[in-house]
Amino acid sequence: MLHPYACHPEASRGRLFPESMSTFRSPFQRDRDRIIHSSAFRRLKHKTQVFVEHEGDYYRTRLTHTIEVAQVARTIAAALGLNTDLAEAVALAHDLGHPPFGHTGEDALAVLMEPYGGFDHNAQALRIVTRLERHYAGFDGLNLTWETLEGIAKHNGPAISDRGGSHSFPTRAELPYALAEVDALWDLELETNASAEAQVAAVADDVAYNHHDLHDGLRAGLFTEADLCELPMIGECFETVDRMYPGLDATRRRHEALRRVFGVMVEDVIAVAQNRLASLCPQSVDDIRGMEGPIIRFSKPLYQSLKVVKMFLFERMYRAPSVVVERKRVTAMINGLFPLFMERPELLPEDWQGDVAQARARGNEGATELARLVLDYVAGMTDRFAIQEYHRLIDPDF
Repeated sequence: MLHPYACHPEASRGRLFPESMSTFRSPFQRDRDRIIHSSAFRRLKHKTQVFVEHEGDYYRTRLTHTIEVAQVARTIAAALGLNTDLAEAVALAHDLGHPPFGHTGEDALAVLMEPYGGFDHNAQALRIVTRLERHYAGFDGLNLTWETLEGIAKHNGPAISDRGGSHSFPTRAELPYALAEVDALWDLELETNASAEAQVAAVADDVAYNHHDLHDGLRAGLFTEADLCELPMIGECFETVDRMYPGLDATRRRHEALRRVFGVMVEDVIAVAQNRLASLCPQSVDDIRGMEGPIIRFSKPLYQSLKVVKMFLFERMYRAPSVVVERKRVTAMINGLFPLFMERPELLPEDWQGDVAQARARGNEGATELARLVLDYVAGMTDRFAIQEYHRLIDPDF
């Protein structure tokens, strides 16, 4: 049973290219299935979060992270009477636009693309699902519903401000080109909040990476359980496990404590959302979109605790010496591959050459178009393929 403020599939705004309704799947279920069957989704298997793909089989990849986010999103959405299929679809698509080498690759491409309209992984995800997936006879992309596209574009909050812009909300003229192109085709109402389902996907992302980065950092030896016991909320979870299971072996103790951390975050989000929904009494999804801020969020006390946890992870994990060394190495690879393909676009695959020829035919005006094609190719690479191509084309001994 969906609440009035949920996204009801029968009220969907439809697809850019009209299609007949499925006899056994809702529009949001079809979106979810198309995302799972996309090429970009499969490539997430070999794209990493923090550690580069070759560093270990047990570290999270973009794919395992995405699956964890989708699971959390379904749990929260179900508890709140929201559309679980839409929440899952947005969660499954939220990282499709990430390039190889995690945020390091994104930072490198953002610098390289500054003269050509910039790079943003959320915007790139929209470009993938509206243009770059080319498998269907009737359209480019996946032809997702308006609600799923809105969720990809705005799950982290409004994408623009028509009040002059700020560091958080740019003006429409400052949008990443990939987002602006989609919005020009179909108004995604970028100045409003997203649906509650998309907000759930965003919070589920926070829950998942806060949990698994602690797990991966421990496995990598970047910090210890004793270090974590000094952190708010996490230390309490370890204390609970020690009280309930004295003498538990280290592996089980770690798992029991961190799954409690996971549970604290999920239960907090649900409780806060239930209280706010009961207080504000939204009667439609448009009421959710029109609110001043998100309806789905952590409580203030837990948010403050998580800020401390994130600061700890930043210092001890994301900027750990071994991680920094690898960041420099993979940044050099991106900085080598991108200009190489710009100078020699004939190195791009054969099925990209038609688009390359069109860009070259426009002379200087085609430089931006060519850069965006090169970006699409490089951003679509997996970690292992980017490493292989760098070794093959630039430096086999790097």
